[in-house]
Amino acid sequence: MQKKKLPLGKLQIEHLDKLLQKYQTSDERIVVGAGIGRDAAVIDWGEKYLVAKTDPITFVTDEIGFYAVTINANDIVCTGGTPKWFLATLLLPENFSDEALVERIFDQIADRCKALQIGVIGGHTEVTHGIDRPIVVGQMLGEVPRERLVKAENIQVGDLVILTKGVAIEAVSILAREKSKEVEKKFGADFLARAKNFIHEPGISVWKDARVATRVAAVHGMHDPTEGGLLTGLYELTRAAQVSFEILPEKIPVFEETRRLCDYFGLDPLGVIASGALIIVTDPVDADVVVKALREEGIPAEIIGTVLPPGQGVIFRRGNEVEKAPNFESDELTRVFSSSSKKDK
Repeated sequence: MQKKKLPLGKLQIEHLDKLLQKYQTSDERIVVGAGIGRDAAVIDWGEKYLVAKTDPITFVTDEIGFYAVTINANDIVCTGGTPKWFLATLLLPENFSDEALVERIFDQIADRCKALQIGVIGGHTEVTHGIDRPIVVGQMLGEVPRERLVKAENIQVGDLVILTKGVAIEAVSILAREKSKEVEKKFGADFLARAKNFIHEPGISVWKDARVATRVAAVHGMHDPTEGGLLTGLYELTRAAQVSFEILPEKIPVFEETRRLCDYFGLDPLGVIASGALIIVTDPVDADVVVKALREEGIPAEIIGTVLPPGQGVIFRRGNEVEKAPNFESDELTRVFSSSSKKDK
């Protein structure tokens, strides 16, 4: 019998959950361990908690160092922590890698770490057989005061769900950069330049979003929706918190650039990689305070839903009608970059 091949992208949630349960580590110093919807591990380190995260960058090539630092820092701040130290494993394709490429990636990592006051403390670099683009696997360490730790287990039924900025910032930039000729031909040079710059404006970092939210309220949970888009991020968080979410889809902010590119490439904007948005869950009495504080700092934010008891996953409410929200098998973006697609170099 022919074995079923796995789709591109993250493992399916059910499959990954079984693996994590099977190989769970028992250690009394682990405060937050491996699990669906958990952005980073948290370890009891005495006076403070140590926060640890690893994440690869496999799509984007021209600013891959910037991406690697920013994406890993995002997951640290989702715990309420501060990113402090970064390591990078850099895998380079044979045949067209040269010293200039290596130095450019190193410069990007160093510049971003300097801007965020993060120390680069090590890693590994090699030219690797069998890949067609650079890959950076980042490892970020941070710390959080014990009393400021944010974890999904604190989410309660009746809490409200807030989303910052909109969807899908990272997907817009990836499509513009990796399909630049096609995007420019369809939408023009100004649109292309604006879409490429989405990693910087509105930006894929959620550091400021998290800082503002935790400064003004006792946030119950935060999650950085990445691969698989906003809906995958919401499903992951329901798993971690053992709750359900009722979402008002008309409240979800979707950038015009996102809508136009997703329409053109035939993608669902709620299922494409979404770094740059932050899911924040907080007590109803604090929700308006958080939204107001974010907006005052120039960060768009909307209350998009409510926390319900477990058992329903993620549901959409449209007036009096309720329906199950889509659950994507893999990130919608992988359909554009699958092996059968012609890459736009």
